[in-house]
Amino acid sequence: MRDPVLYPFYANISTLPGVGPKVLPVLARLIGGETLLDLVYHLPTSWIDRRNRASFADAQIGEVATVTGIVDQLTHSHAKLPARVRLRDDTGFLTLVYFHANKQWLERTFRIGESVVASGLVDDFRGGRQITHPDHVISADKDEALPEVEPVYPMTANLTGKALRKFMRAALEKLPELGEWIDPHLLETRGWPGYRQALDALHRPTAYDPNAFHLARERLAYDEAMAREIAMGQARLARDRRASPIIPKAINVERTIIDSLPFKPTRGQMAAFADVSADLARVIPMRRMIQGDVGSGKTLIAALAAAQVAAAGKITAVMSPTDVLARQQAEAFGRFLSPAGMRVAALTGKDRQADRKATIDALGAGEVAVVSGTQALYQSDVDLPDLGLIVIDEQHRFGVADRLRLTAKGQSPHMLVMSATPIPRTLALAFYGDLDVSIVAEKPAGRQEITTAAIPDTRTEEVMDAVSRAIERGERAFWICPAVDSEDAGDASAEARREILADALKQPVGIIHGRMSPADRDAALEAFRSGDVRILVATTVIEVGVDVPEATIIVIERADKFGLAQLHQLRGRVGRGDKPSSCLLLYRAPLTDAGKERLDILRRTNDGFEIAEADFRLRGAGDLLGLKQSGVPEFRALDIGEHADLIEIARTDAKAILASDAGLITPRGVAARQVRDLLAPRIASMLSEDQT
Repeated sequence: MRDPVLYPFYANISTLPGVGPKVLPVLARLIGGETLLDLVYHLPTSWIDRRNRASFADAQIGEVATVTGIVDQLTHSHAKLPARVRLRDDTGFLTLVYFHANKQWLERTFRIGESVVASGLVDDFRGGRQITHPDHVISADKDEALPEVEPVYPMTANLTGKALRKFMRAALEKLPELGEWIDPHLLETRGWPGYRQALDALHRPTAYDPNAFHLARERLAYDEAMAREIAMGQARLARDRRASPIIPKAINVERTIIDSLPFKPTRGQMAAFADVSADLARVIPMRRMIQGDVGSGKTLIAALAAAQVAAAGKITAVMSPTDVLARQQAEAFGRFLSPAGMRVAALTGKDRQADRKATIDALGAGEVAVVSGTQALYQSDVDLPDLGLIVIDEQHRFGVADRLRLTAKGQSPHMLVMSATPIPRTLALAFYGDLDVSIVAEKPAGRQEITTAAIPDTRTEEVMDAVSRAIERGERAFWICPAVDSEDAGDASAEARREILADALKQPVGIIHGRMSPADRDAALEAFRSGDVRILVATTVIEVGVDVPEATIIVIERADKFGLAQLHQLRGRVGRGDKPSSCLLLYRAPLTDAGKERLDILRRTNDGFEIAEADFRLRGAGDLLGLKQSGVPEFRALDIGEHADLIEIARTDAKAILASDAGLITPRGVAARQVRDLLAPRIASMLSEDQT
């Protein structure tokens, strides 16, 4: 239940003076909501220094400056020339330029011989200073003045900066002071203002001080990190108080499976399984993520966990984002578990009714150890008796709601999630902070290296010839395009490239992209997997999870436009069989410095974690994972790249608070609950649902 002291933050912006029926939707769209909280968290990106320069000579070209001068000349616009107002002071002249200005307004505002104050971006025109369309112009002789500093906000049409600043001031007047949730020593060490002082400092600055802007923004960023860590810390405590089925280690079954493998598991795989196995043997529900590079062997770890669960008489449910991937996982689990006599079934939305009923009946009879499926797994007619473990493949494709629907099928089942997207530790904390993480850094022995080459698109025909030769050898090829149709990418579009390849290679060419129905995408992938089609033109929808061992070559057009992590994921679609593989990066010259660096890094290394760190360094957090994530936190003040250290500090601070005050009843605990409810309500509510 929300603390009444927070109620003013949730008042509607329509309660502010001037926010009527016309302004309300415009303002709400800009700030992303309709509450005062949404408004005050529409934070300024910077401040503008509006302090008056001593003279025109002190106004630097390329900077915003405020100057005072006497109106020396007014020239109205004519033909295609703008109106020009020449000001003078003791050091020379400065011109104000207006396009399509009202003549009467100009004459009323700029009277010859009178002093005016103008503020705006100073540029150079034929050796003289000028300001085009000044931000502000006021009379120097009247009792008014510009503020010394002005916040700069992301804006939208039909709303002025002046109006937005007025609404901000009115909103801040309505908000209460809150208790302090930050450790006093940290607050003093960092030099941060209080919470309300930080909001006031950003929105209503009284003096131009870049350091004050930085400290206020950093304080609010830390508050968001703290809110999330408090919510996740409480979820962990609640989870630890809940009982899951104890799944004892099954040494004999584990040995049977490992002895039947055609390869020796890596130390990384066995270390990760040791983590999982120990978690399963505890009464506390496991929430662990296996994070490993493409081809690192995460599925074997999950299969060994499923075998341990099956040996205890429990079922494992494996959820994948598509029908094709669900069937692919069923095949993989089946290969690993069949030596132990364990049955694996698939359950997807494409199953025939009779097959679906047979699978559900087998589940009910306890004949199936592992069921691999899509969201079909949590449909109401699917009963999963003795559900002991949930495995989620491609974690980032699912939101918390999907996870909750599946966990509801059992009594506090253990959960293992897998991610083939290596990300830096900082991002792992931000995205998956409610999970324990095991990292698999090695690749299994025998995994083929992938030769990567960057090639200008002027040599596309040579690349097509290389693809043709690979097809003649019985191999298969992916051809990745940046867009679906030619309107967006010309010949590099998926539709255009498919026609070109089909005409040149004289054989069927498949296509898959996000505008196709799920059924059509699955059919295209299945045709490629079966070999009915040996060339598949695709957009990035095949970025993760598709496993076709016969695919030995992947061509990526306009590769310089993709992020590093995304290129690495795409490259991971090949090199899965026993033949050498190639990744050909087609680029359009000339390359930018950043584009050249990205392609050079990709050519130099196949290490996904090294690539992820480089991508983070080059692009910041951004869309580092190459996809819009489901359930990923959306921060309003916290920038994961800029404020990386704050997440670590907040995690430590939140643990300290909860260790001494799990109920959050002390003054600082109450304040911590307030920041949790204020800045992480969605996370707190979803994670609390996960504990019920």
